[in-house]
Order: sequence, then structure tokens, then C-alpha cells
Amino acid sequence: SLSVSCSASAPQSDSEQSEPDDKSSKVKKKTDVSLFQVGGDKEKEKEKDKDKDRKKKKKGQPVVRTVEEEVTKKKKGKGKKGKKEERVPSPVIEVDNLEEFVLRPAQQGVTVKCRVTRDKRGVDRGLYPTYYLHLDNEKKVFLLAGRKRKRSTTSNYLISIDPTDLSRGGENFVGKLRSNLMGTKFTVFDNAVHPDRALPDMSNARQELAAIIYETNVLGMKGPRRMTVIIPGMDKDNERVPIRPRSENDGLLTRYQNRNLENMIELHNKTPVWNDETASHVLNFAGRVTQASIKNFQIVHTKDVDYILMQFGRVADDAFTLDYSYPLCAVQAFAIALSSFDGKIACE
Repeated sequence: SLSVSCSASAPQSDSEQSEPDDKSSKVKKKTDVSLFQVGGDKEKEKEKDKDKDRKKKKKGQPVVRTVEEEVTKKKKGKGKKGKKEERVPSPVIEVDNLEEFVLRPAQQGVTVKCRVTRDKRGVDRGLYPTYYLHLDNEKKVFLLAGRKRKRSTTSNYLISIDPTDLSRGGENFVGKLRSNLMGTKFTVFDNAVHPDRALPDMSNARQELAAIIYETNVLGMKGPRRMTVIIPGMDKDNERVPIRPRSENDGLLTRYQNRNLENMIELHNKTPVWNDETASHVLNFAGRVTQASIKNFQIVHTKDVDYILMQFGRVADDAFTLDYSYPLCAVQAFAIALSSFDGKIACE
């Protein structure tokens, strides 16, 4: 099973991550949380400096390596290095009400560290594995489980707060991830009522929590995948602005396509740095990811690429690290990770 374990710690900026031995007291750059607030003229400003630097990447192996792998390669033959650095223990995260916790944005200044595990055992688990998300702490607190639905025209994953109950009608259903026919665009919903069955004022209609768009690599060019993630913005009380579309034509994907980004935040995966020496793309995961994989990624806001909202990467064949920060919640982060496992992604 794919489980995600999480634990919390204060987010690091990239400069800190890449120099673990420097004990000098650095002044930490505080992330401007207003980046994620919506309303007023913020959206207009955002639009202006959107996509200034879409630099062309060099071709190379389509895996994203970790800075740690690079360092290990360089050290080979230079005498053995001492013990491996140990992970910093995380502050305790209290999960009293699981359903409430998984839908609540991470606390500001705290990174929720999790682990995803993939379970392929059983007759059809090869095709329909179950994925689990756990907090990456001593107790390994279970948070979410997800599984692709069978007999569905498009990829459709159910997300549940009970590892044994992955049914649509169950009480433990907290959300779902649905793809388009191509398998390149995904929408994440909560567990409320379909708009067709909702009250006239839509107060009990389901919310869209995120949209994920994978850019297809044209002409078979190999290279790291490009992702765009659209999430609802936060209000002045740091609560998620509810987005309850009446129809398909009013959802996050359509609004993004029409560049109507009111009350929405646009995020992207951080562009890995090309390393000529190893002929591969590299990202710094600060020791949280240990294996090269096309699936390794970090999600950032264009205006502050040092603030990692989410990072995901392989640590073993069926185990992955998933860390997320404000304003994301566990359901959003887990669904984004599930989208990256989908077999149909025509982007590689």
C-alpha cells in the first residue's frame, strides 16, 4: 500500500536546506502569507508578473534527482563519510477529529511531514493499488487512504479516512480525484452533494479543492514533468474561500482556462536545476527524498519559489515522502500525489 506518513516542522527555505552544516544563526526569510489571500487588486498584480521566467530546460534523463544523491556521487572514492544525517524529529501534530484535520489547512509556519505507501497485494491490486497516507512520526498516525474506482470511464480515485472502507456511499468518504479523458487534467472534490442535488442556494453543494494540470511534453521531449496546481485562495481569516461550481463549465479548470483567477491561487512545480556533471535534473529535498524518480516534485508559488507548499518524492519502491504546508490541507496534498501516480499521464 502506499502510505503517507506525516510529521510537522517549521518549513525551511532553500538556502537553509542546502547548507545543513552551517550553524550560524541565519535570519529566516518569512514567507508572505498574503500571497495566498484573495480579494481586492491582488489578483491583477499576480497576473502581471505571471510566467516571467519560463526558461528552456536542457534535455536529459527524465528523472529528478535529489541533491543528496549528487553529494554522494561526488564523495565516492574520497574516504568513507561518517553516519548518515538523522531526520530532525517533528513537533507533535494533534489529530483529534480526523475528518476535520484532513480538510483543514496546515498551520502557518508548520510543515506537515507524511509518508505515502502503495499496496499492490491482492488479485487486482496491481491495477488498482491502495495508497495510504500516514504522519511521518513515531506513532505513524493514519490520515487517508485512496484507491482508483473500477469501471469508471476516466480515472476516479476515492479518498477515505478509513483504510478499510473505500466505498462511495460510506461515511468515511472525504473526497475524490477525477481526471479528464486524456488523463492530463484532474479535479479534487470534497464529500458534499453533487450540484444537481444541492439546495438552490448551493450551501450544501460540493466544493472543488484543487485542479492539477500536467503539461504534455510536445514532440516526445524527455524531461521533468511540468505541473500547474490551482487551489482556492484564503480569506482574511485564513479560511479557504469555498468554490462551489453549479456545473462543469464553472469549475476550477474552466476558470483557469479562461484566465478567470478570482479567488484562486496558481502554483507550479519548481523547475529542477540541470547538473552537467551527472547529466540529470536536481532538486533539493533536504534529506526527505532519497531516490531519483520522474515523480519527484516540489510545488511553489511563482512569487516565492523558496517556500515549498508541498514536496513529494520516492524513498523506496512503494514508499514516498509527502510534506505539505499552509495553505494546503492533507486531502489536497494527497490528491495531488495520487494524480502523479495515474498511469495515463501522457506527459512523460
